[in-house]
Amino acid sequence: MTSLIKKDASGNTGDGDAHLLINEVVGVPGGIGEAARLARAASYDTFLRRLLPGRDGVALLAVGGLGRRQCAPYSDLDLVLLHAGVPGTNELASSIWYPIWDAGLRLDHSVRTVAEALSVAQDDVKVALGLLDARLVVGDQTLADALSRTAADHWRRTAVRHLPGLREVTTARWQAHGELAFLLEGDLKEAAGGLRDVGLLRAIAAAGITDALRPAVRAAHLRLLDTRDALHQQVGRRVDRLVAQERDGVAALLGLEDGDALLRRVAGDARTVSHALDDAFRAADRLRSGRSRGGNGRSARRPVARDVVEHDGELVLARTAIGARPDPSLSLRMAAAAATTRLPIARATCEWLAAYCPPLPAPWPAEARAALTTLLGAGPGLVPAWETCDRYGLVDGWLPEWTRLRSLPQHNPVHRYTLDRHLVQTAHEASRHAREVERPDLLLLGALLHDIGKGLPGDHSTVGVPVAQAAAARIGLPPGEVELIGTLVRLHLLLPDVATRRDLSDPVTIASVAEAVGDTGTLDLLHALVRADAAATGPAAWSDWKGRLVAELVARVRTALDTGVLPEPPAPDPALLAGPLPVVHLTGDRVSVAAADRRGLLATVAGCLALHRLEVISADASVVDGRALVECRVQPRYGLPPDPVPLRADLRRAVGGDVSVTQRLRGRALAARGSGAAPRVVWHREAATDAVLLELRAADAAGLLYRVTCALDEAGALVRAARISTLGADVVDAFYLVGGWPDDEARARLEQAVLAAV
Repeated sequence: MTSLIKKDASGNTGDGDAHLLINEVVGVPGGIGEAARLARAASYDTFLRRLLPGRDGVALLAVGGLGRRQCAPYSDLDLVLLHAGVPGTNELASSIWYPIWDAGLRLDHSVRTVAEALSVAQDDVKVALGLLDARLVVGDQTLADALSRTAADHWRRTAVRHLPGLREVTTARWQAHGELAFLLEGDLKEAAGGLRDVGLLRAIAAAGITDALRPAVRAAHLRLLDTRDALHQQVGRRVDRLVAQERDGVAALLGLEDGDALLRRVAGDARTVSHALDDAFRAADRLRSGRSRGGNGRSARRPVARDVVEHDGELVLARTAIGARPDPSLSLRMAAAAATTRLPIARATCEWLAAYCPPLPAPWPAEARAALTTLLGAGPGLVPAWETCDRYGLVDGWLPEWTRLRSLPQHNPVHRYTLDRHLVQTAHEASRHAREVERPDLLLLGALLHDIGKGLPGDHSTVGVPVAQAAAARIGLPPGEVELIGTLVRLHLLLPDVATRRDLSDPVTIASVAEAVGDTGTLDLLHALVRADAAATGPAAWSDWKGRLVAELVARVRTALDTGVLPEPPAPDPALLAGPLPVVHLTGDRVSVAAADRRGLLATVAGCLALHRLEVISADASVVDGRALVECRVQPRYGLPPDPVPLRADLRRAVGGDVSVTQRLRGRALAARGSGAAPRVVWHREAATDAVLLELRAADAAGLLYRVTCALDEAGALVRAARISTLGADVVDAFYLVGGWPDDEARARLEQAVLAAV
């Protein structure tokens, strides 16, 4: 590692002893684990003691990481120079701070009397928390003890009053930094469940409110500290955000298999911390509520379900349930009660259930199945209840597959959650559509299991089918319903894939979906599941246009299933078939053009739309009564719709053959070349009535549709329709080519033209 020593112009380091020692301390930062952190703290202490010889009335205190002896390789130093009003304090402080700065260390410092420090702590809860970690490095022990003792006593007396405000500040921090458990590049310190939250737990424990630092929390804390140590060592500087390019290196330093193993460990530890903090805040709320009532009397016990009662704002087991032999469904019934009442389960109750509730038999009894359905359909109460049960190992008893799914990262940027949380969130979202389907219970279970194949080799929609069916059979569903769960897993991506990549006016498209789905009941389940899945994935996974396309597909397939007759393709807009050419209509998200029939018209329209920063979602080209018609669905690329006046003018000029517009389009297209990942072309022979499909999978880029349609036109292909599906930074574009299945030579020529255009 490079030394952090700063040299002067002559190349000398200045104060030899101090710089020599600090070079030994931080010039070669490294070491991971508690022993290494203690060693760094001891070295810093040794250095600082040489800067301040012991004297009465002055004490140098360490707070923060150094105060706790938890120094990361590139930690800041947080120091307080405490004094009893002795003269020359400012000069003394300068003699300490400047050698530290000269050594290249970052320093947070203050100079205060005991009274000043306590006054600031009284007004600033962050300072009050910092003083709880204050530790004497060198100087007057009596002075330091006076501050530490008084600060700790003040915190114990005022903590309950200060915690609501601290909770508001903490919530704002969580909103700014997100949840560490679900972030691919989370801040180990500031995100929810990170090291900052462990500091809050330590403060709550110091106030005597609850035993917030239980063994599981302590273990999670040490692992998060180890991860930060490894991150500092990997990057070579102070950094708290675990970015993607550093994950594998950090994992190797920690002895983990890969970056995914690291993410799973961090996620599990962050969830442990977050759950403990929620529990600690609730304990503070109960204590504050009790004090406001004067602390008189005992809280009433209110029955909320069989064997479940509410006590002091939490759910606990009824005394009769504890005394009798536990029912195997008891943990599920407790979770269902928590989800429906939106009340937390008491920690002691979770621990009792984990220790004494017997395993469920296979198949489950009807009462357990009913409790699971109630739990999954509880709406907003599902996620916190499930998360609590998962923290205590109860979920593994319900679904042994959950161990593999827990905290599994999803690297697609549209996903905002780990896999396990995504499945639970999908069930929550599915409950919104429960009244739209004949079997809401199967919708909820299918939502929970739809991605259960992820993490296994192969297509998760295929490999997940037997896993989901095995779970459904163990839960106790009859064979027909087990088969339906498998169908939901296998087809859960069918509707959005077809709606965004295929021509919905083509009878072959509708017939293929109808054959795969089989009946309207399954169609309704899939429609509800796809909307729930998208909502649980994240905002980038769904849009109004995608919802309209899926709804249109469902309506057409329903007609085919109900009547056995494939719906007719929609007729072209009559306004395009009348009046002088060219005709340009702009209506909402639709752009319609009629012009004299000629090759390349679709490419010209697509390029003109790209010029005006419009993304084409779908495009159809046809010839009716000698007129070439192009109809597109569009959306603004950057959120702001273009000015319709110049857009309409450019479209008229372009489809009329104006060369100047074409040149502008080509200039923009050439500027966009060279971006994106390696593309791929896939052919589909029988996916359309009168065309073959060329599917392009490539990186998204402005003007991509224009470039590809130009290339196909120049290669002699006739494109009658295009469907554009954007998946994060990638696209899957399907082009319907008229003229029959091309031979090997023609396919190779078309592929080469398309790939060259990309």
